[in-house]
Amino acid sequence: MKTVINSYDEFATYLGKPLGTSEWLKVDQDRINAFADATLDHQWIHVDVDRARQESPYKNTIAHGYLTLALLPHLWGQIVEVNNLKMMVNYGMDKMRFGQPVITGSRIRMTASLANIENLRGICKAYIDFAIEIEGQRKPALKGEAQFLYYFK
Repeated sequence: MKTVINSYDEFATYLGKPLGTSEWLKVDQDRINAFADATLDHQWIHVDVDRARQESPYKNTIAHGYLTLALLPHLWGQIVEVNNLKMMVNYGMDKMRFGQPVITGSRIRMTASLANIENLRGICKAYIDFAIEIEGQRKPALKGEAQFLYYFK
C-alpha cells in the first residue's frame, strides 16, 4: 500500500521511519538492450548473451548499474504518492553504492525510509534512504540516499 503525503507536516511525521516497499520488477534482456540503445553503452557483459554465458563470471548478462538506478523513479512512485504539489525536482544522490550486479531475469524492488527532511523557505527537501533489493539475495544491488525537492501548493 502506498504512503500518501499531502503536506510538509505529514511528510515530517515519517522522519526516521520506513515509507514502504515497491512491487517486484523483472529486469529482462529487452529492458537491458533498450537501456543500452538509449545510453550508447553496448558493453558485451550487458548485451551479448552468448559471450556472457561463456566468459562472464555470472554466466549470464547483467543489467547496467545505471539502469538499476534509472528504475528508481518508477519504484519510488509505487511507494509514495505526494499530493498538493506545484512540482517535484530530483535534487541529488549521495552515498550510492552498487553492492552486486542484477543478473538478467532477476526481479528487483525498492525499500525506502525518510532519513531527513528540511523546510527551505517553503520548499520541502526530503532525504530518502533507499535500497534496491534483488529477489533471493541478501546483499542489495544498490543503496544510497536520494534527495527530492517538493514544492507544495
